[in-house]
Amino acid sequence: MLLSVLDTIKSVAQSEIMPRYLKVARQQKSDGSLFTEADVASQTALVSGLRKVLDCPVLGEEMSVAEQEGLWRDANQSGLWCIDPIDGTSNFVNGLPYFAVSVGLVRGGRSVLGAVYDPVADEMFYAERGCGAFLNGVRLPIKPHAPLLRHAMAAVDFKRLSKELAREIAATPPFSSQRNYGASALDWCYTAAGRFDLYLHGGQKLWDYIAGALILEESGGSLCTLSQDDFWQDDLWKRSVIAALDAGLFQEWKEWVRERCN
Repeated sequence: MLLSVLDTIKSVAQSEIMPRYLKVARQQKSDGSLFTEADVASQTALVSGLRKVLDCPVLGEEMSVAEQEGLWRDANQSGLWCIDPIDGTSNFVNGLPYFAVSVGLVRGGRSVLGAVYDPVADEMFYAERGCGAFLNGVRLPIKPHAPLLRHAMAAVDFKRLSKELAREIAATPPFSSQRNYGASALDWCYTAAGRFDLYLHGGQKLWDYIAGALILEESGGSLCTLSQDDFWQDDLWKRSVIAALDAGLFQEWKEWVRERCN
Protein backbone atom coordinates (compact mmCIF):
# COMPACT_ATOMS: atom_id res chain seq x y z
CA MET A 1 0.00 0.00 0.00
CA LEU A 2 2.84 2.40 0.82
CA LEU A 3 4.34 2.09 -2.67
CA SER A 4 0.93 2.76 -4.23
CA VAL A 5 0.53 5.88 -2.08
CA LEU A 6 3.96 7.18 -3.10
CA ASP A 7 3.22 6.53 -6.78
CA THR A 8 -0.12 8.35 -6.46
CA ILE A 9 1.48 11.40 -4.85
CA LYS A 10 4.22 11.63 -7.47
CA SER A 11 1.74 11.25 -10.30
CA VAL A 12 -0.49 14.03 -8.93
CA ALA A 13 2.49 16.35 -8.43
CA GLN A 14 3.66 15.77 -11.99
CA SER A 15 0.26 16.15 -13.63
CA GLU A 16 -1.53 18.78 -11.50
CA ILE A 17 1.05 20.82 -9.58
CA MET A 18 4.30 21.33 -11.47
CA PRO A 19 2.69 22.27 -14.81
CA ARG A 20 0.98 25.13 -12.91
CA TYR A 21 4.08 26.27 -10.99
CA LEU A 22 4.54 30.03 -11.54
CA LYS A 23 1.50 30.09 -13.84
CA VAL A 24 -1.54 30.34 -11.55
CA ALA A 25 -3.33 33.25 -9.91
CA ARG A 26 -3.70 33.31 -6.16
CA GLN A 27 -7.00 33.54 -4.33
CA GLN A 28 -7.72 34.14 -0.66
CA LYS A 29 -9.83 32.03 1.69
CA SER A 30 -11.97 33.45 4.49
CA ASP A 31 -9.19 32.82 7.05
CA GLY A 32 -6.74 34.87 4.97
CA SER A 33 -4.69 31.93 3.68
CA LEU A 34 -3.99 31.49 -0.01
CA PHE A 35 -5.15 28.84 -2.43
CA THR A 36 -4.86 28.32 -6.16
CA GLU A 37 -6.32 26.30 -8.99
CA ALA A 38 -3.39 23.92 -8.43
CA ASP A 39 -4.45 23.26 -4.80
CA VAL A 40 -7.97 22.34 -5.92
CA ALA A 41 -6.83 20.19 -8.86
CA SER A 42 -4.27 18.41 -6.71
CA GLN A 43 -6.79 17.70 -3.97
CA THR A 44 -9.35 16.32 -6.44
CA ALA A 45 -6.76 14.01 -7.99
CA LEU A 46 -5.45 12.86 -4.61
CA VAL A 47 -8.96 12.04 -3.36
CA SER A 48 -9.58 9.89 -6.42
CA GLY A 49 -6.17 8.22 -6.38
CA LEU A 50 -5.97 7.47 -2.66
CA ARG A 51 -9.45 5.95 -2.57
CA LYS A 52 -8.26 3.47 -5.18
CA VAL A 53 -5.43 2.49 -2.86
CA LEU A 54 -7.63 2.22 0.24
CA ASP A 55 -11.32 3.05 0.03
CA CYS A 56 -11.86 5.24 3.07
CA PRO A 57 -12.82 8.92 3.46
CA VAL A 58 -10.36 11.67 2.51
CA LEU A 59 -10.12 14.88 4.55
CA GLY A 60 -8.47 17.71 2.62
CA GLU A 61 -7.32 21.21 3.48
CA GLU A 62 -9.44 22.76 0.73
CA MET A 63 -12.71 21.42 2.21
CA SER A 64 -15.02 23.45 4.42
CA VAL A 65 -14.58 23.30 8.20
CA ALA A 66 -17.93 21.54 8.52
CA GLU A 67 -16.83 18.87 6.02
CA GLN A 68 -13.51 18.38 7.77
CA GLU A 69 -15.05 18.06 11.23
CA GLY A 70 -17.71 15.68 9.94
CA LEU A 71 -15.17 13.42 8.25
CA TRP A 72 -13.02 13.28 11.39
CA ARG A 73 -16.02 12.60 13.62
CA ASP A 74 -17.34 9.81 11.40
CA ALA A 75 -14.00 8.08 10.72
CA ASN A 76 -14.10 4.33 11.33
CA GLN A 77 -11.65 1.45 11.78
CA SER A 78 -10.70 1.39 8.09
CA GLY A 79 -9.02 4.76 8.57
CA LEU A 80 -9.09 8.31 7.25
CA TRP A 81 -6.82 9.88 4.67
CA CYS A 82 -5.74 13.42 5.58
CA ILE A 83 -4.14 15.49 2.82
CA ASP A 84 -2.62 18.88 2.13
CA PRO A 85 -2.54 19.16 -1.66
CA ILE A 86 0.08 21.93 -1.55
CA ASP A 87 1.66 22.80 1.78
CA GLY A 88 3.38 26.14 1.29
CA THR A 89 1.00 27.70 -1.23
CA SER A 90 2.47 31.18 -0.66
CA ASN A 91 5.86 29.82 -1.66
CA PHE A 92 4.31 28.04 -4.65
CA VAL A 93 2.69 31.18 -6.07
CA ASN A 94 5.78 33.33 -5.44
CA GLY A 95 8.22 30.95 -7.06
CA LEU A 96 9.97 29.85 -3.86
CA PRO A 97 10.90 26.18 -4.24
CA TYR A 98 9.83 25.06 -0.75
CA PHE A 99 6.41 23.42 -0.91
CA ALA A 100 5.13 19.86 -0.75
CA VAL A 101 2.27 17.40 -1.00
CA SER A 102 1.42 15.83 2.36
CA VAL A 103 -0.60 12.63 2.87
CA GLY A 104 -1.32 10.81 6.11
CA LEU A 105 -3.43 7.75 6.94
CA VAL A 106 -4.99 8.02 10.39
CA ARG A 107 -6.39 5.26 12.60
CA GLY A 108 -7.43 5.72 16.22
CA GLY A 109 -6.49 9.41 16.16
CA ARG A 110 -2.85 8.81 15.19
CA SER A 111 -0.95 8.53 11.93
CA VAL A 112 -0.06 5.02 10.77
CA LEU A 113 1.36 6.08 7.39
CA GLY A 114 2.77 9.41 6.25
CA ALA A 115 4.36 10.76 3.08
CA VAL A 116 5.59 14.24 2.18
CA TYR A 117 6.81 14.95 -1.36
CA ASP A 118 8.84 17.95 -2.50
CA PRO A 119 8.35 17.91 -6.29
CA VAL A 120 11.02 20.54 -7.01
CA ALA A 121 13.81 18.60 -5.29
CA ASP A 122 12.15 15.23 -6.08
CA GLU A 123 12.47 14.27 -2.41
CA MET A 124 9.94 11.81 -0.99
CA PHE A 125 9.91 11.47 2.81
CA TYR A 126 7.79 8.63 4.14
CA ALA A 127 7.14 6.36 7.11
CA GLU A 128 4.88 3.62 8.40
CA ARG A 129 4.37 3.27 12.14
CA GLY A 130 6.90 0.85 13.54
CA CYS A 131 8.89 0.57 10.31
CA GLY A 132 11.23 3.57 10.34
CA ALA A 133 11.34 6.68 8.17
CA PHE A 134 13.02 7.19 4.82
CA LEU A 135 14.02 9.75 2.20
CA ASN A 136 14.05 8.31 -1.32
CA GLY A 137 14.81 4.88 0.12
CA VAL A 138 17.53 6.03 2.54
CA ARG A 139 16.74 5.62 6.24
CA LEU A 140 16.45 8.83 8.24
CA PRO A 141 18.24 10.68 9.67
CA ILE A 142 20.78 11.31 6.92
CA LYS A 143 23.13 13.56 8.93
CA PRO A 144 24.19 13.80 12.59
CA HIS A 145 22.57 16.31 14.93
CA ALA A 146 24.38 19.20 16.61
CA PRO A 147 26.15 18.05 19.78
CA LEU A 148 25.00 20.98 21.94
CA LEU A 149 21.94 23.24 22.07
CA ARG A 150 24.05 26.33 21.49
CA HIS A 151 25.32 24.81 18.22
CA ALA A 152 21.87 23.82 16.93
CA MET A 153 19.99 24.95 13.84
CA ALA A 154 16.34 25.68 14.65
CA ALA A 155 13.21 25.93 12.51
CA VAL A 156 10.97 28.48 14.22
CA ASP A 157 7.64 29.91 13.01
CA PHE A 158 7.57 33.25 14.83
CA LYS A 159 4.18 34.58 13.75
CA ARG A 160 2.20 31.90 15.61
CA LEU A 161 4.09 32.22 18.89
CA SER A 162 3.11 34.50 21.73
CA LYS A 163 4.77 37.92 21.56
CA GLU A 164 6.63 37.24 24.78
CA LEU A 165 8.11 33.93 23.60
CA ALA A 166 8.94 35.35 20.16
CA ARG A 167 10.78 38.28 21.78
CA GLU A 168 12.79 35.94 24.02
CA ILE A 169 13.84 33.78 21.06
CA ALA A 170 14.77 36.81 18.94
CA ALA A 171 16.70 38.52 21.74
CA THR A 172 18.41 35.61 23.50
CA PRO A 173 18.19 32.45 21.38
CA PRO A 174 19.67 29.33 22.99
CA PHE A 175 20.66 27.96 19.57
CA SER A 176 23.16 28.97 16.89
CA SER A 177 20.91 29.84 13.95
CA GLN A 178 17.23 29.93 12.92
CA ARG A 179 15.24 29.45 9.71
CA ASN A 180 11.57 29.61 8.68
CA TYR A 181 10.76 28.63 5.09
CA GLY A 182 6.97 28.50 5.26
CA ALA A 183 5.95 24.86 4.70
CA SER A 184 5.26 22.95 7.91
CA ALA A 185 5.20 19.48 6.38
CA LEU A 186 8.71 19.95 5.03
CA ASP A 187 9.91 21.49 8.31
CA TRP A 188 8.98 18.23 10.06
CA CYS A 189 10.86 16.22 7.45
CA TYR A 190 13.95 18.42 7.53
CA THR A 191 14.03 17.91 11.29
CA ALA A 192 13.67 14.16 10.81
CA ALA A 193 16.53 14.21 8.30
CA GLY A 194 18.83 16.18 10.62
CA ARG A 195 18.83 19.32 8.47
CA PHE A 196 17.20 21.12 11.40
CA ASP A 197 18.13 20.15 14.96
CA LEU A 198 15.14 21.85 16.63
CA TYR A 199 11.59 22.74 15.64
CA LEU A 200 9.06 25.15 17.17
CA HIS A 201 5.63 26.13 15.87
CA GLY A 202 2.82 27.91 17.69
CA GLY A 203 -0.15 26.18 16.09
CA GLN A 204 -0.61 23.80 13.15
CA LYS A 205 -3.70 22.44 11.44
CA LEU A 206 -4.30 18.69 11.24
CA TRP A 207 -2.96 18.40 7.67
CA ASP A 208 0.20 20.31 8.60
CA TYR A 209 1.40 17.71 11.10
CA ILE A 210 -0.37 14.43 10.37
CA ALA A 211 2.34 13.03 8.06
CA GLY A 212 5.39 14.95 9.25
CA ALA A 213 4.97 14.12 12.94
CA LEU A 214 4.98 10.39 12.16
CA ILE A 215 8.05 10.77 9.95
CA LEU A 216 9.90 12.52 12.78
CA GLU A 217 8.82 9.90 15.33
CA GLU A 218 9.93 7.06 13.07
CA SER A 219 13.30 8.73 12.51
CA GLY A 220 13.87 8.54 16.28
CA GLY A 221 12.88 12.13 17.06
CA SER A 222 10.93 13.48 20.02
CA LEU A 223 7.94 15.82 20.03
CA CYS A 224 5.41 17.46 22.32
CA THR A 225 3.34 20.64 22.40
CA LEU A 226 3.67 23.80 24.43
CA SER A 227 1.33 22.35 27.07
CA GLN A 228 1.19 18.56 26.54
CA ASP A 229 3.93 15.95 26.77
CA ASP A 230 1.86 13.61 24.59
CA PHE A 231 1.79 15.44 21.27
CA TRP A 232 -1.19 13.39 20.04
CA GLN A 233 -3.45 14.45 22.93
CA ASP A 234 -3.47 18.21 22.30
CA ASP A 235 -5.98 20.30 20.32
CA LEU A 236 -6.65 18.45 17.06
CA TRP A 237 -7.22 21.52 14.89
CA LYS A 238 -4.53 23.84 16.28
CA ARG A 239 -1.60 21.93 17.70
CA SER A 240 1.66 23.59 18.74
CA VAL A 241 5.01 21.84 18.27
CA ILE A 242 8.23 21.49 20.22
CA ALA A 243 10.47 18.90 18.58
CA ALA A 244 14.04 17.72 18.07
CA LEU A 245 15.76 14.75 16.54
CA ASP A 246 18.06 14.06 19.52
CA ALA A 247 16.46 13.17 22.86
CA GLY A 248 18.96 15.20 24.89
CA LEU A 249 18.55 18.32 22.77
CA PHE A 250 14.80 17.85 22.88
CA GLN A 251 14.72 17.88 26.68
CA GLU A 252 16.83 21.06 26.86
CA TRP A 253 14.81 22.75 24.12
CA LYS A 254 11.46 21.81 25.70
CA GLU A 255 12.53 23.11 29.10
CA TRP A 256 13.87 26.36 27.62
CA VAL A 257 10.66 27.03 25.66
CA ARG A 258 8.22 26.09 28.40
CA GLU A 259 10.00 28.18 31.02
CA ARG A 260 9.29 31.19 28.82
CA CYS A 261 5.66 30.30 28.24
CA ASN A 262 4.76 30.67 31.93
